[in-house]
Amino acid sequence: MTILDIRSFGCRLNTYESEVIRAAAKVAGLNDAVVFNTCAVTAEAMRQARQSIRRARAERPGARIVVTGCAAQVNPRMFASMPEVDLVLGNIEKLSPHSYRAFGLDEQEKVKVNSIAEVAEVASHMVGSFAGHSRAFVQIQNGCDHRCTFCIIPFARGPSRSVPIGAIIEELRRLVHAGYHEAVLTGVDITAYGADLPGRPALGVLVRKILRSLPELRRLRLSSIDSVEADSDLLRAFAEDERLLPHVHLSLQSGDDMILKRMKRRHRRIDALTFTERLRQVRKDIVFGADFIAGFPTETDQMFSNTLNHIQECRLTYLHIFPFSPHPGTPAARMPQLPAGLLSERAAILRNKGARLRADFMQGQIGKTRSVLVEHGNRGHTEHFAPVRFAAPVAPRTITEAAITGCTSDHLLAAVLR
Repeated sequence: MTILDIRSFGCRLNTYESEVIRAAAKVAGLNDAVVFNTCAVTAEAMRQARQSIRRARAERPGARIVVTGCAAQVNPRMFASMPEVDLVLGNIEKLSPHSYRAFGLDEQEKVKVNSIAEVAEVASHMVGSFAGHSRAFVQIQNGCDHRCTFCIIPFARGPSRSVPIGAIIEELRRLVHAGYHEAVLTGVDITAYGADLPGRPALGVLVRKILRSLPELRRLRLSSIDSVEADSDLLRAFAEDERLLPHVHLSLQSGDDMILKRMKRRHRRIDALTFTERLRQVRKDIVFGADFIAGFPTETDQMFSNTLNHIQECRLTYLHIFPFSPHPGTPAARMPQLPAGLLSERAAILRNKGARLRADFMQGQIGKTRSVLVEHGNRGHTEHFAPVRFAAPVAPRTITEAAITGCTSDHLLAAVLR
């Protein structure tokens, strides 16, 4: 079997970079290999990567195994010590065909991971397709200049750096011509976009220029944003053009001001509440998702209750919950930790609340007409990112007007409007 298999974990930026890896490996002539593009957000993500690597070796004993991504960048020796692994690449090295040519097998060097702290630019890669995806992903930014006390990602991704506007629009134009109707702007900290570019164009400036320059792009979506850094042009973009989809995912992490301070976040609960209300004023149908960490060190019952209340106050629809996971070397790992059982209990409470909010939203969609990007025959997502299932297959990568006829616990039921 000579199959190049790229397995991506974690964020949408990894999804984008996996296609860059695919192209680089093919240029290098790498076949019969499994490349793991890993995530380092939680200890669980690292555990899952190691488990998948062992499984891949058992399934494909003759294949070469490459491990890269954020987990490989911050802990290369952990993966190099695994007998299943042939080569470990850093987050910069993984994007170059040169890294795959020698493949490390004819050399003494099994680990090729250099420091990412001094990287000053982010390359624009002309990705032409996304295997298994009906929407396209476009990297606009990489890295992060902030130092949240729980986060290892700045050490995995390096400093914040932006792709020039012209290169982003060119890549989007190529993807639209390749048949993609929806694109997602992705990065590590996309509301930091432009601070390192001439003229310091903010994210909203970029979004409005994309929408003006590409009238043929039917849907534009944002990955996770930091509400306190969102600029006024971004609000104008939501008000001006419905192609900027009414679904925003926020990096909130907590709803308690003391915990936010100990996390070294840049916002307070009033900032998130104000932002969600301002966006609702310009887009009445907008929905919000958010990330939350359950059981951050020193979190009391009252602090946790403040987070539950904040979710309700912000009228969130989708919750993405992480039980706190200490990363060695981060300040939060040295703070007083909560018992594991309490972490699990609070995570379960937040997930149950998220399930109820999502179910209420889904129920409220019945009887409405929605625009659905079809992904896998009879499945897709609405403009609000609600998952949809049709009774019969529909051509993938098409945008279809649909009547929402019902819902289950995890998706909407829809009929195509003829």
